[in-house]
Amino acid sequence: MAANDFSARQTRRRPRLAVAVVEDLVTAIVTEVYAAGSALPPENILCDMFEVSRTVVREATTALTEKGLVVSQQGRGTIVQAQTHWNLLDPMVLGALFQREDGLGYLDNLVEIRVALEASMAAKVARKASDADLAELKVQMAKLGGLVSEPVTYVVEDVVLHHMIMRISGDRLSEAIINGIQGRALSNFAYAGKLTLDHIRDTHEAHQKVYDAIVARDPDGAARAMRDHIESSWRKRRPQSIS
Repeated sequence: MAANDFSARQTRRRPRLAVAVVEDLVTAIVTEVYAAGSALPPENILCDMFEVSRTVVREATTALTEKGLVVSQQGRGTIVQAQTHWNLLDPMVLGALFQREDGLGYLDNLVEIRVALEASMAAKVARKASDADLAELKVQMAKLGGLVSEPVTYVVEDVVLHHMIMRISGDRLSEAIINGIQGRALSNFAYAGKLTLDHIRDTHEAHQKVYDAIVARDPDGAARAMRDHIESSWRKRRPQSIS
């Protein structure tokens, strides 16, 4: 293999290696394996721990700095920052927050944010949806109706319905916030919960109330139905603890 070919392969590989190192270190920092004010292991130790080059460790350290997790201090090394400095909307940081002992509180907070934003977006859809938008929602509701006995597939189309409502609302900022904070939560069993037919049936009834209010051009009703849906669904699947 030519030297330049090997170099090119290494260059392509480094970002993936750096991301893996960053993810491990983010989790260690956020879950307080490394407490605020403490120093990360020296560069050479990190190289040995992760079996990567100094270049990869430096790329990872730069990423941690950008996330607000660490700061370099002359004579002290790479120091873990207090939580007030962390970028809590960063997907990796969020994913690690949900793994903490107090992670359930962050999931509760996520649901509160969803309730506020999605209720507002449902109201906007009730005000502004075109006939074509309503027809699109009707088709999706019919699809969901046929999947009530198939929980796993229903959940996939449930997400499609929520994205459809967000898109029709035209509220791109709220949509981006929800997508950003919910992405990592969806892979967390504590957030997703255990699928049951009863839960799916209740969920479909709740979706129907949201849809009916939108079709009736009732913004307050749509907001209330969406709020009740998200809060009720979370109450049913919320665990007592993350562990």
